[in-house]
Amino acid sequence: MSLVSASAGISQFESPAAEYKSLKSLSLDYLIVGERKSSTFFVRAQGESMTGVGIYDGDLLVIDRACIARHGDVVVATHDGLFVVKLLDLHQKRLISANEEYAPVAIKSDSLIEGVVVQSIRCHRPLTP
Repeated sequence: MSLVSASAGISQFESPAAEYKSLKSLSLDYLIVGERKSSTFFVRAQGESMTGVGIYDGDLLVIDRACIARHGDVVVATHDGLFVVKLLDLHQKRLISANEEYAPVAIKSDSLIEGVVVQSIRCHRPLTP
């Protein structure tokens, strides 16, 4: 992907985008993943439990396994053998939904923090299979 200059169509005025003519190509991969390719993976959000933090059903989540999970982070964890996306409450050792309709769950001994959600991408039109 590269930036293309465009004329504003007004005589005697330079396009505000003129200074961007010489920029190198953009890498969406670099903007989203950065240097941590080996520790980053993507998941598609399902359900409504995280709408309070702006994560909606169908959003694409960027997860980084190399990040050390901190209190209050949005994480992907295993709970009862399933992957869940929740807020991490290290003080009370529980996983919290960002929707009041869902109760917090205690972190069990078999629960694992798989990674930290570092970004989310809103999908405005569902992908067709």
